[in-house]
Amino acid sequence: MNIDTLFTIAPFTWESLGCAIACGIIIGLERQLRGKPVGIRTSSLIVLGTYIFITASMSVATSMSDPSRIIGQVVTGIGFLGAGVMLAKEGVVVGVTSAAAIWSLAAIGVCIAVIDPWIAIKLSLIVVSILYGVDLLEEYSSAFTRGVHTKYRNWRRNGY
Repeated sequence: MNIDTLFTIAPFTWESLGCAIACGIIIGLERQLRGKPVGIRTSSLIVLGTYIFITASMSVATSMSDPSRIIGQVVTGIGFLGAGVMLAKEGVVVGVTSAAAIWSLAAIGVCIAVIDPWIAIKLSLIVVSILYGVDLLEEYSSAFTRGVHTKYRNWRRNGY
């Protein structure tokens, strides 16, 4: 057996697999350090799984199916996963940001397969800047913490 054959994982590439894991780590680290759902493991697996589904569907597209149908099914499945992290307690819905992060993670996995791994890394940094940047704005100004955000902040302070 040839050594090159041993490490070949076609139609996947090591660069894209590494990128998928790195993008998951970039976003998952921010979530995990803040004690939010969807940490490093989950984020990495969402991006990696999405990349694998899309790339595999593209490799059989000429003979079996349309890859855009697989993308649609991934988006639907990710919607169910995102819905699973949302909760309603005392009139406050929590986990919506984590659900949106899951949706973004899947989109980044599609980007790796269809567009370019480097674009996916840039998009991951944009996602983290939004997640972290809005928190900074909320700490800076009370205008960002009106309504349900005030109720949620009080709810979190009480240990829920």
